Amino acid sequence: MILQIILIIAAYLIGSLSTAIITCKLLGLPDPRTQGSGNPGATNVLRSGGKKAAIITLTGDLLKGLIPVLIAQAFGLSGLALALVALAAFLGHLFPAYHGFKGGKGVATGLGVLLGLHWAVGVAALVTWLLAAGISRISSMGALVAATLTPIWIALILGDFWLTMTGCIMMILLYWRHWSNIQRILAGTEPKIGRKS
Repeated sequence: MILQIILIIAAYLIGSLSTAIITCKLLGLPDPRTQGSGNPGATNVLRSGGKKAAIITLTGDLLKGLIPVLIAQAFGLSGLALALVALAAFLGHLFPAYHGFKGGKGVATGLGVLLGLHWAVGVAALVTWLLAAGISRISSMGALVAATLTPIWIALILGDFWLTMTGCIMMILLYWRHWSNIQRILAGTEPKIGRKS
């Protein structure tokens, strides 16, 4: 029980590390929270800091979702305990303890969590995102469609109730964090991939 609590707290603290803010600071770039959309994520860093900074941010965000889940599994956690570790890492990105509880939208970290749970779940979510984004030419649309189908992929591949519920919670939180994107999609004003907003 104590080990499970430690791993859950550690997952949240790892998830709270803002790769975007750290990367921009190390590379001498503007704080992403003061640029563009104000979101500390790879897409906004790409706009304000370029491809190198965006790739580093994307990789870091993915790893901070992946690593806590893999560590939890190495310690033998499964079911509810593993689900709580996965959710803690995701929540850390959305509500980081080190940055006033104002974090990113969670797409890359969520993908890292899914890859940690099972590679096939992560790949299914990634392929879903690529297809939806490719067809719509809207990145946020890809993220929303992938989030919608993620609980289904978890249920089909893992068949675990608690992990499926975690997928549902992540989906709801992603919808919430993308609310402004949803409004722009409905209004037809959401930027297309490859075009400046």
